[in-house]
Amino acid sequence: MEGGEILPWPAGAWQRLFAEAIARADELIEVVGGSPAAGGGPSAAAAERQFAVRVPRGLAKRIRPCDPGDPILRQVLPVAAESTTADGFTDDPVGELGAARSGGVLQKYHGRALLVVTPVCAVHCRYCFRRHFPYGDHALTGRRWADALKRIAADPTLSEVILSGGDPLTVPDDRLARLVNEIEAIPHVRRLRIHTRLPIVIPERVDEALVAWFARVSVPVVVVVHANHANEIDGDVRRALAVLRRCRATLLNQSVLLAGVNDSVDALCELSERLFEAGALPYYLHLLDRVRGAAQFEVPEAEALRLIAGVRDRMPGYLVPRLVREVAGAPSKVAVELRDEG
Repeated sequence: MEGGEILPWPAGAWQRLFAEAIARADELIEVVGGSPAAGGGPSAAAAERQFAVRVPRGLAKRIRPCDPGDPILRQVLPVAAESTTADGFTDDPVGELGAARSGGVLQKYHGRALLVVTPVCAVHCRYCFRRHFPYGDHALTGRRWADALKRIAADPTLSEVILSGGDPLTVPDDRLARLVNEIEAIPHVRRLRIHTRLPIVIPERVDEALVAWFARVSVPVVVVVHANHANEIDGDVRRALAVLRRCRATLLNQSVLLAGVNDSVDALCELSERLFEAGALPYYLHLLDRVRGAAQFEVPEAEALRLIAGVRDRMPGYLVPRLVREVAGAPSKVAVELRDEG
């Protein structure tokens, strides 16, 4: 770091925290002081078997004890509603399988290529649009690494590469650095974007080793983090984001509008305030991707429009995220705006 600054966490500490994550719903309930019935019985157990629980212990500490309606807990605790069938909810809600190319590359939008770097996440969010994604067919493993780089190098229209997953920052630093070095050596790649929840859920990931290679990247880097509620952003998260900013990263945040989590004007405004204080701009507020098992999180479009109008009335424009949805086959994210009925 410039000026000989000492980072808050030693290199590699995050790996122990990652390994020690809570991996059972009953343990999560015990840790946060809930009742054994809070998990929802056999149907919730079936949901857990289908999509495993993973919650870093540091994130669990931000959950209000004995509060089944806590906005963080609602994002990570399996419930019986996940096992119900809902019309219009599918395994591939944004058409990613149709956008898949050889070598673990997804190309949905012009000029951008997304690499599914890993199937691994640090936290399993119950609304995850990739909760049914066939990572075994698309993750960047084996020969797909070389194939992906060849595909990007052969397409001069690609100016931005997006690292996604899973969460790309779950990958060890040496492997991640090698991938980034190969990407930035491609002349027509002008930007690198990293989509990650790690600085929010395990802020210790932003350690000496990460910064050592991150600061050497020669192309501009955009880090898109993912926080849905202000309670996710504590002092450690602010420190982690401050370090990334000092590495010259542009910090943006993407949220998902979730019933019972952030579906109020107050919650959305406070999230924008906390993000700005931490150095990240609110970028997108997504309508829920209609993935099977997540219908209980859906907020109707009309309510979403009312909420974003309320945020716009109270916040400066740069703190109002764009309300969008992903539509399979669309050339970009689709802005959700009030329709003119006249």
